[in-house]
Amino acid sequence: MPQTREAISHAKEAGVPIIVAINKIDKKDVDIDKVKQQLSKEGILLEDWGGDIISVDVSAKEKTNLEELMEMILLLSDVIEIKANPKVEAQGVVLEARLDAQKGAVATVIILHGVLSQRDAFISGTCYGKARALFDEDGKTLKEVEPSVPVEILGFSDVPEAGDSFLVVSDLETAKQISQYRHSKVKKAGPTRPEHLTLDELFKKIEVGEAKELPLIIKADVQGSVDVLTEVLPSLSLDLATKVSKKPVKAGEKTEVKKDKSKEKTDHEKVKIKIVHSATGSITGTDVFLASAANAIIIGYNTKPAQKILDLAKKENVEVRSYKVIYELTEDIKKAMFGLLEPTIKETYLGSAEIRKTFRVSKVGVIAGCYVTDGIITRNAEARVIRNGEVVHKGRISSLKHLKDNVNEVTKEYECGIRFENFKEFQEADIIETFLTEKVMPGQQ
Repeated sequence: MPQTREAISHAKEAGVPIIVAINKIDKKDVDIDKVKQQLSKEGILLEDWGGDIISVDVSAKEKTNLEELMEMILLLSDVIEIKANPKVEAQGVVLEARLDAQKGAVATVIILHGVLSQRDAFISGTCYGKARALFDEDGKTLKEVEPSVPVEILGFSDVPEAGDSFLVVSDLETAKQISQYRHSKVKKAGPTRPEHLTLDELFKKIEVGEAKELPLIIKADVQGSVDVLTEVLPSLSLDLATKVSKKPVKAGEKTEVKKDKSKEKTDHEKVKIKIVHSATGSITGTDVFLASAANAIIIGYNTKPAQKILDLAKKENVEVRSYKVIYELTEDIKKAMFGLLEPTIKETYLGSAEIRKTFRVSKVGVIAGCYVTDGIITRNAEARVIRNGEVVHKGRISSLKHLKDNVNEVTKEYECGIRFENFKEFQEADIIETFLTEKVMPGQQ
């Protein structure tokens, strides 16, 4: 059921029609009425239950009622008047793309309008090309492709992005010119990734009236937790009806809350916490992509995302926050509402080196001759000098040399010369540790 809830949530968020296929009816213990009852609890009311959503009982294994399912899909498309114009230049959307060692850049595209023919010139995002070959899902060669058909296309100048538009143009030279123009615009604009807001940044925009909604995606370990969070979090938006004094608050002092009695309904009261999607289970790539599309923040409760999911979230500029205590979660959101979230400093160890000898160089200062014992030493990295287990200095490495050459980094089991900008009291056997620091908001990974 969690996957079904997720599918329902995505369909509702996208605003697309729903057809329900109840599968595995070939099994003896199947209870179709129970399934329909569960769907009704999720807001999916089927036609035979007095609703307007079409359902078909099928068995993929036995191929039962698959033709009827196809007929229902076609019927719904007629009702909502989904139409494609076959007379225009072919248009579509890239579903996925890859770099094949033998075929080169390959993309799977679904055609929405027009007819795509082999040798057609096209533009897709910043990529262009000529359709050298067209293949269907079975790998069979096609000469042309009509609307609603997915097709694998060879002939891209580079690998396009999933979601890029695909458009046939008059000739290859035109496609190339459009590609060059788009490249120049991207170069001027800088990075194209969406700049999603953090929780704290979003509430700062809310405070000055630039945002009226906080979209959240909720993932939790059990359904009970999901139910609690989807009930509690939206209610927090009511707290915005009161305005908190911006005067700094000392520990133990009470914050003065003033209500504007002349306005029973303030602008802040209209701000809502919107649950875009909620489900049980781990945070997935689908959640990240949905958050990216909805500009939402992902909240995980008693569920920690895998590193590859965190990497994807970082790539998509999506904020992921994990909690084990509901109180801490709600308190963070309350604090963010009033701009009171304080970041912690996360330190990542890079490497260490032992000072073997010191050198005094005129007009330069004192150089520590070191041997890298672990990890990596990087120029301009933050570093600490440790003597007898105590830190005697913290600063940045201003100069790093290997032999006589200036270098950016030195790895384990190599010698190097290190200089700090404002420290020269090195001693033999001192340890220099290098590290990175970053600010991490409470609950953030």
